[in-house]
Amino acid sequence: MTKACILIKTVPTATERILGKLVKMSAVRKAFIAYGRWDIAVFVDASQQEIDKLSASINLMDGVRSTETLPEA
Repeated sequence: MTKACILIKTVPTATERILGKLVKMSAVRKAFIAYGRWDIAVFVDASQQEIDKLSASINLMDGVRSTETLPEA
């Protein structure tokens, strides 16, 4: 298992809706609204391949502007 943090920038009106979807995903340990450059921080435990797929699926969500995935070394 790999741990990673996925930082998400959203359209302001979509932040809570996106957060609601994220907390239901099986690999997600924690997800919460952040303030500043990123709107949501998500912490995951999954294989590298699963993290790649999760990051791609988050980027496809309506209202997501961009993401940055930070895997643990």
